[in-house]
Amino acid sequence: MNLELSQFNDIDFENIGGWPPFVKIVFAAILSICIFIASYFLFVSDAIDTLSFEQETEVKLRDDFKSKYRLAANLKLYREQLAAMESQFAELLKMLPSKNEMPGLLDDLTFVATDSGLKIESLDWREVIQRDFYFEFPISMTVSGEYHELGELVSGVAKLPRIVSLHDFVIKKSDSGGLGMEILAKTYRFKEGADLPADMKKAKGK
Repeated sequence: MNLELSQFNDIDFENIGGWPPFVKIVFAAILSICIFIASYFLFVSDAIDTLSFEQETEVKLRDDFKSKYRLAANLKLYREQLAAMESQFAELLKMLPSKNEMPGLLDDLTFVATDSGLKIESLDWREVIQRDFYFEFPISMTVSGEYHELGELVSGVAKLPRIVSLHDFVIKKSDSGGLGMEILAKTYRFKEGADLPADMKKAKGK
């Protein structure tokens, strides 16, 4: 071993051809390792990174294809559901009172309350509230009567041809011995020119 290592003494790099065979083999091995490492970082490393990127892209494309395939397979069903939703939305828009019908709602509420046997203490419009694509019209209402008559009022409001929702019930005993109820009724009107989603605009136009 010492004899082999001694061959590395006094190596003349200007006369490589005269090196001992063992030195040539070691030098060739070292040179090969250096070339391999340099080749890896210069060429193979980038190729591996590119391969990893392409593999990730392939996975994403496969997932995207599966998602779109499921949508395409159910396209007919989605279209039917969209058509049903548009039809329902159009019907709901028809149930919203127009500007000319707003005063008549007070008459409708008055009729429902008196027809239920209730006494109307007060019935007043509150300040209009603006929403994204509709106006909200609150109506403050105070009535008095018996328990079942209050139930008939709620049932009667639900049967009105225009949308009226009831909120903030407060029921207490009245001075006459019956029940008094304070309630907030709300009706709604579509805001003309509002920025609706495309499917809602289509439904409104039907």
